[in-house]
Amino acid sequence: MDDVEFAEALETVLRDLRAQCAVQPHIRADDTYGIMLFAPDGSGQGLTSPPGGTAAERLANLADQVQEWAVEALWSEGASAVWLQCPTHPDAHPLTATVRAETAVWVCPKRGATLTRIGELETQ
Repeated sequence: MDDVEFAEALETVLRDLRAQCAVQPHIRADDTYGIMLFAPDGSGQGLTSPPGGTAAERLANLADQVQEWAVEALWSEGASAVWLQCPTHPDAHPLTATVRAETAVWVCPKRGATLTRIGELETQ
C-alpha cells in the first residue's frame, strides 16, 4: 500500500470513528513508528500498512487496527470498551471488519450479518 492509498484508507476508517466513537484520536506522523493514533490519556498506537492483499483486505486490516485503538481509548476513559457497537447486540460485542464480495464491511460476528461498508457509518 503506497502513502496515498494508506492515507485514503485511513480517512475512510476515520469517518466511521468520527461517526460513532466517543473518543477521537490525535493523529501524528512519527519518524520511528509511522502514523500514530494518540488517545486523550497520551497513549499511542502505530498503524501499519499491511503487505499484499486486495485493496478491500488492506482496508479491513486497517479498520481492525483502528478498532483496536478505539477499544483501548474507550476503556481508558471509563466508557464501554465496545466499538463498533453492534446495533442488534449493544455492549455485547463489537462489529468485525472483514471482506465480503470484494468489499470491506462491518459484520455482526454473532449473526454474520453485514451492517455497512467500512467508511459509510451514519452518525448516532
